[in-house]
Amino acid sequence: MKHGWFWIMAAWGIALVATLGALFIGEVMGMTPCLLCWYQRIFMFPLALILGMAAFAEDRRGAVYALPLALGGAAMAGYHTALVADWVPKWWVPCGTGPSCSEQSLEILDGIQIPWLSLLAFIAIAILLFVYLRKTRS
Repeated sequence: MKHGWFWIMAAWGIALVATLGALFIGEVMGMTPCLLCWYQRIFMFPLALILGMAAFAEDRRGAVYALPLALGGAAMAGYHTALVADWVPKWWVPCGTGPSCSEQSLEILDGIQIPWLSLLAFIAIAILLFVYLRKTRS
């Protein structure tokens, strides 16, 4: 086990929990994701695969490939969080038909909304990848 393995394993664990949580909400609870939630899934789901393979193969390149996905997902989740918090004008809402991106009906732990958790997960993954890449720099 190489130095820094903990950091990429922690990033993979967060991506795996976020992916399984999104699948549980959509497939088990039957809640249809809004457009911005779909975009966040597009960024998060590959992270669970890439970081898992990189962690178990001890391949530093996985973190390099995953970092842009984590940063893109953080940007998308940040926009969604601002939209839910009414910090973005309503005419910027990208949703058409289907569930509204600005109205979140699912809250956990006494008021925490899903876009906030998504933003937290993407930021945590990005920080862990930065630390991992810094510690494994040769």
